Amino acid sequence: MARMKDHDILQRFLFDGTDIRGEITTLTSSYRNILALNNYPTPIALLFGEFLVAASLIGASLKHAGIVTVQATGSGPVTAIMAECTQNQGVRGIVRGNFELLDSSKLGDTTNITELLGSATLAITIEPEKGERYQGIVEMVSSKLSDCLEHYFQQSAQLKTKIKLAVSTKSASGLLIQQMPLTQSTEQADLNWQHLSTLMDTLKDSEQLKLSHNDQLYRLFHEDNVRTFESQHISFFCSCSLERTERALVSLGSEELLETCKEQGLVIITCQFCDQEYRFDKNSIQAMFPPSDDILH
Repeated sequence: MARMKDHDILQRFLFDGTDIRGEITTLTSSYRNILALNNYPTPIALLFGEFLVAASLIGASLKHAGIVTVQATGSGPVTAIMAECTQNQGVRGIVRGNFELLDSSKLGDTTNITELLGSATLAITIEPEKGERYQGIVEMVSSKLSDCLEHYFQQSAQLKTKIKLAVSTKSASGLLIQQMPLTQSTEQADLNWQHLSTLMDTLKDSEQLKLSHNDQLYRLFHEDNVRTFESQHISFFCSCSLERTERALVSLGSEELLETCKEQGLVIITCQFCDQEYRFDKNSIQAMFPPSDDILH
């Protein structure tokens, strides 16, 4: 009997005797909590789930505190889609676009980057808390995000990578295997990669969404010396705060803020990620600025 499906869990693993590592992840509550903040059409919600899974899988490679961002910009009904993941597997994201242009009847319950994003580019940004920021950008060469991500790793990092993504409106799952720096012959490494890639191709979307991580790994690789590591919990996070919002508002200047407050009664800022609302009256705006900058009274 199959074990219960994992919920909001990422699991790292490797294949002993090879130079290949992997991750398997499932988002449930974290995914649904983000969707609940927005009313995305189903095809967009599903593509968003794929981006969140991708961020979780790539975020697993962070060795130090920081954030991975997986982002695409395009010319279709979706103009921008972004998912972030911290080293601690906190995820968040957002989608922007002209959703009324989307022909949902053409897509149904499937994702198609060409239909949703049109001509698009994919950017992956790694931003450590300490150290240099890195960003790689590639054209999106396929209607499937998994293909685009594999292309990204091949072009930007010269790493053989295979990814399978599966999403519904309730959960989103992903599986990744990746070639590490070689300690064995190129010929043997190529044989190992071809063998594991072929097995991974047999995994069905329904199995990814229903089977536990252990059952998926056993189903695919039970003869291949898989060694798993301690699992990591995934949760929705947002880094917004009153202090960050105030710092952003200060850049607008006291005159503009106080004028807006005079016209509307309050300055209201809503976080695009978590829907948290921050309200500022005349007194709180004046308190942000030194007396010399306080132009309107």
